[in-house]
Amino acid sequence: MSLYLASASPRRKALLEQLGLSFDVCPVDADESVFEAEVGSCYVERLAKLKANMALDKLRAASDIDASAGHSLYVIGSDTSVVVDGVILGKPLDQNDFSKMMNRLSDSTHEVLTGICVLRYDISTEKVVEESLVVSTDVRFKCLSDSEISAYWHSGEPADKAGGYGIQGLGAVLVSAINGSYSNVVGLPVSELKELLVGMGFDFWGSLATNGPSI
Repeated sequence: MSLYLASASPRRKALLEQLGLSFDVCPVDADESVFEAEVGSCYVERLAKLKANMALDKLRAASDIDASAGHSLYVIGSDTSVVVDGVILGKPLDQNDFSKMMNRLSDSTHEVLTGICVLRYDISTEKVVEESLVVSTDVRFKCLSDSEISAYWHSGEPADKAGGYGIQGLGAVLVSAINGSYSNVVGLPVSELKELLVGMGFDFWGSLATNGPSI
């Protein structure tokens, strides 16, 4: 079996590596525009499906599928967004946009949604099976001062983060509590992903025994 991650995110890559899985990265350039009146859960699931299917198309077009790896290969697509009061927060456009985000999140609870999609591609029949789901985690921010917001922006961390923060980095000091999956907030809910893979026939524990790190 071969496993591919349809993402260039170093955070998602690190989470998969922590599981001891052997995989390849196949990043894609998906249009992440939000449709009119699209709710957060539909948005992240749609993008996860789009990225997974784009990656599979890319692999097939480049003839990068190794038939000797087994009968099936698996592709993981994922997308994470911060949602507050029904509004999807993307990456901050500039410092002013970031400050507005932080003031909106300050002393309140928001939702982090991650859509994950797994494709199983049968190499001999070219049949594709697709499964997807959305995982939600509630995150509460402490009350942030203007000086904290400014200092965090100038750390350089928020610029490429959806919602303007990274809980796995310096952004952790902004968070007072979470309710749900921590890895979901980082960008890939690993427990739910494992169940999705196993449900589609992926030998998760066998892959760990073969490819996992020594203890």
